[in-house]
Amino acid sequence: MAKRDFYEILGVAKTATDDELKKAYRKLAMKYHPDRNPDNKESEEKFKEVKQAYEMLSDPNKRAAYDQYGHAGVDQSMGGGGAQGFGGFADAFGDIFGDIFGGGQAGGARGRGGPQVYRGADLRYSMEITLEQAANGYDSQIRVPGWTECEVCHGHGAKPGTSAQTCPTCAGQGSVRMSQGFFSVQQPCPKCHGTGSYIPEPCGNCHGAGKIKQTKTLEVKIPAGIDEGMRIRSAGNGEPGVNSGPSGDLYIEIHIKSHEVFERDGDDLHCQMPISFTTAALGGDIEVPTLAGRVTFPVPDGTQSGKTFRLRGKGIKGLRSSIPGDLYVHVVVETPVKLTETQRELLRDFERSLDEGGSRHNPQSKSWFDKVKSFFE
Repeated sequence: MAKRDFYEILGVAKTATDDELKKAYRKLAMKYHPDRNPDNKESEEKFKEVKQAYEMLSDPNKRAAYDQYGHAGVDQSMGGGGAQGFGGFADAFGDIFGDIFGGGQAGGARGRGGPQVYRGADLRYSMEITLEQAANGYDSQIRVPGWTECEVCHGHGAKPGTSAQTCPTCAGQGSVRMSQGFFSVQQPCPKCHGTGSYIPEPCGNCHGAGKIKQTKTLEVKIPAGIDEGMRIRSAGNGEPGVNSGPSGDLYIEIHIKSHEVFERDGDDLHCQMPISFTTAALGGDIEVPTLAGRVTFPVPDGTQSGKTFRLRGKGIKGLRSSIPGDLYVHVVVETPVKLTETQRELLRDFERSLDEGGSRHNPQSKSWFDKVKSFFE
């Protein structure tokens, strides 16, 4: 029988953070644990499934292999899933109830020997670009917080001439087991914070961290066709991990500035184009702006205000599109203002000539007045 998708089992998206994975696991594990559902084979199987899914996705390396190759990428590492049995209620929930005693960090490895390893936190950076940059692509540089090795202690964290010592509380294991009632949980050592060692005399430059915070510059390539709210992932440029754990990722969230001429709707663009009363009446060629330059197209005589013209292929070619969208030009007939007396008299003569010609010059007005007349009758 085909194996279910791990993300589907936990009820999370493939973009779920470590914290979201852990919350989903806690909820489902509490629901299906055999100690809470005695003699229930269905709950027992679901608990095994949930536990196995979380063990795969909470490990950065296994998750990366699963994301790329599916179940085939983690088959060799699935032997320790649900087949090992459940153990005690507290063993299954050691990471969950660690918060009772003030422990637990997202992304921590659950090995029983040696210091615990934690993945660094992800970072988010909001980037504002123009519509032209979004349409054509854009190479940019951003400055984000980063870390560099302390030049005084060379990353060891200890004052020069001294060194770190094995933690006496956990004997170098990085974790301790604590009990409260019938719960027995394993959590990071409160003295060494999971490192397995402590520094009696910290370095005065980095205060024992072994690294100094600084700002770093990253090259960012914005792909052509990117849209509002999309994110670009910069792997490994988030917060550094703990105990040589992997660094988190940096997510660059794109926001597009409003444009003076165009409005974007997916891959299509919209713009309003004012034309003169004469051009609307007599017709003629008009120039319309596009993101690639100006184009000319004919406006037929008798064009009414609000008429929309479609210019195929003059929109934006989206990230997932094979052809560009279209440009919709919404015509607005501009009424002349600040007329001279001569111009006014010419318009009066023109109006009289229209009246003599009957309703054929104003079909919309006739239709509207006919509807009004019918309404009152």
